[in-house]
Amino acid sequence: MPDSKRSKRDVLIEEGAFNPAPDKVLDPKFRGGEFFDPRDAVQVKYEMLRRVSVDKLSITDAADEYGVSRPTYYQAKAHFDTAGIAGLVHARPGPRGPHKLDDDIMAFLKARLVPGEPVRARELARLVRNELRIELHPRTIERALKKTTGR
Repeated sequence: MPDSKRSKRDVLIEEGAFNPAPDKVLDPKFRGGEFFDPRDAVQVKYEMLRRVSVDKLSITDAADEYGVSRPTYYQAKAHFDTAGIAGLVHARPGPRGPHKLDDDIMAFLKARLVPGEPVRARELARLVRNELRIELHPRTIERALKKTTGR
């Protein structure tokens, strides 16, 4: 059962599906009823893609009608082609995982583990900083080693 204390707007924002410029959506379907919601970015992008694919609206006209740029249209199309509707949900900003930990750094860390002894993440972070000139948080090292070595 939906949480009646949370508004649809709040849910859209929390899920990364809120359209920050609903007033730019010019399609009349998004102006009069309850089904089409110009605040729902996923719905807006899907309808824009559908209009081009099914109704043969030009990409330029569709981008104008749905309040986005042409590059945004192409990005939405690529994401939809790859992942379907789920690809239209805006990805959360920021890195996806430990972006500083490449194969070379992981090999460096694993080579310094002593069998039977606990991981000394602070010491490893210091070694990485001094020898490789890369700042890593000890907790990042702990997580990465636990994922790859179980330690």
